[in-house]
Amino acid sequence: MKLIFAIVQDQDSNKVIKELSKNNFQITKLCSTGGFLKSGNTTLLVGTEDNRLDLAIELIKKNSRSRKQLIDSSMLPYGMECALPGYHNDLTPYGPSLSTGIDDLEVSYPIEVIVGGATIFVLNVERFAKL
Repeated sequence: MKLIFAIVQDQDSNKVIKELSKNNFQITKLCSTGGFLKSGNTTLLVGTEDNRLDLAIELIKKNSRSRKQLIDSSMLPYGMECALPGYHNDLTPYGPSLSTGIDDLEVSYPIEVIVGGATIFVLNVERFAKL
């Protein structure tokens, strides 16, 4: 037996739950937050027999999708900017620095990021009891 931890974006959770339920999977839904945007997620716990594992994962995959979203560069965690396309070392973490004579002014700018999809963990279940 396996236990699936599936972390999906809130926007996809109802579709994922509906499809899993239609295929006779029992689901426990947990509200969660996470990721670098600290956005709302849903964590689903799904127990299944080994021979139905691939079906469960396929249903989650089909009903979870990635999306492009614009965020303000100031929302990026420190150090994340170097992973962005076009980042150059002569920039501050959040864009070019403009000298004001007193302090440096950081200029924020919109960044398109990919969010969503599903993150899935599968664990072996040593013992299962329904009481």
